[in-house]
Amino acid sequence: MPGLFIDVEIAPDARSDAELAKKLEEVCPVDIFSAKNGHAEVVEQNLDECVLCELCVNAAPPGAVRVVKLYDDGAALER
Repeated sequence: MPGLFIDVEIAPDARSDAELAKKLEEVCPVDIFSAKNGHAEVVEQNLDECVLCELCVNAAPPGAVRVVKLYDDGAALER
């Protein structure tokens, strides 16, 4: 379930990458990501805390993470 302003999408194949999960959890300043049992998960209650810093997008391989601006006709931060 997306937040009010932001949704974060993790590509299905990237979710099971334990190293990426840990990296996303470490780089996000507002705790949107959680690395549980080697899987990347989005902490939905923190979605609207996103500051659009792009640290997660830059830490992930191209196409692995998208930050969707729900207030801007679905414009997305992605690589």
